[in-house]
Amino acid sequence: MQNILQGVARLNHSGLIRAQGDDAAKFLHGQLTNDFALLGLSEARLAGFCNAKGRLQASFIGFKRSPTDILLLCSPDLLAATLKRLSMFVMRAKVKLSDASADFVVYGLAGSALTNATNKIASYAANTWSKADFDDQNLVNLYPADGVSRALLITPAQAPAPEGAALSPELWAWGEVRSGIATVSQPIFEALVPQMLNYESVGGVNFKKGCYPGQEVVARSQFRGTLKRRAYLAHADAPLQAGQELFAAEDASQPCGLVVQAAAAPTGGFDAIVSMQISAYEAGGVRALAADGPLLSLTAAPYPLLADI
Repeated sequence: MQNILQGVARLNHSGLIRAQGDDAAKFLHGQLTNDFALLGLSEARLAGFCNAKGRLQASFIGFKRSPTDILLLCSPDLLAATLKRLSMFVMRAKVKLSDASADFVVYGLAGSALTNATNKIASYAANTWSKADFDDQNLVNLYPADGVSRALLITPAQAPAPEGAALSPELWAWGEVRSGIATVSQPIFEALVPQMLNYESVGGVNFKKGCYPGQEVVARSQFRGTLKRRAYLAHADAPLQAGQELFAAEDASQPCGLVVQAAAAPTGGFDAIVSMQISAYEAGGVRALAADGPLLSLTAAPYPLLADI
């Protein structure tokens, strides 16, 4: 893994929504699962955008380029619809929302390529979700993938590419899966509450902030012990893709979960993030697509889950 996931990947699968104006942070604070009111210039946020029932319509990695300029990275297949939905709530807020995907380039940096970038930064914190700025570029630290350090570099469209060996987008996508941090895309639109992706355990939900769409459902799932699904890592010898249903051996009559995100594994087969019933994970024998479909090899997420808040 250390030798495979190294280099620079240009990511054409990232969408960017830009929020500009005096009320940009306040507006997003009232719409997303995380705290944007207290978002500093040296940190980023993982956050979800939920419907009234607490189901995720999109997820973001958000950060400030300045006190009045915020970028939100999201899955491009949800960008247009999400931008439209968010715009409906702007009302009189002093904020302008736009699609900024053409204005910036997003790179994934892994291993030695990340080291090359951080050598240019005088003061650099290697914490997850930390952010550093240099030459009008923004570097956001991510969760590692199998021990390999990773980050996103967001540069103006005209800026030169960062130094480092080329890393294929396919290998970067595999690293994203191995990190266990899922991105919401169209196939799982409105299918899951944030905790079903472990978001509360990886800095994606703030339970102390004010209201946002679906907040009561998300809080109730956390504090009343009603959560019965979690996110796990899975491997199969057959192709996997987001949106595929999962079936447990103990009850093959109805799905017990779904594939959230998947990528081809460099050593063969497919790796995936799956969200499924805790009981089915514990029992084993889970298959994709159908009761007689490909058997999944399941492991826990590569980070600890919060026992309480």
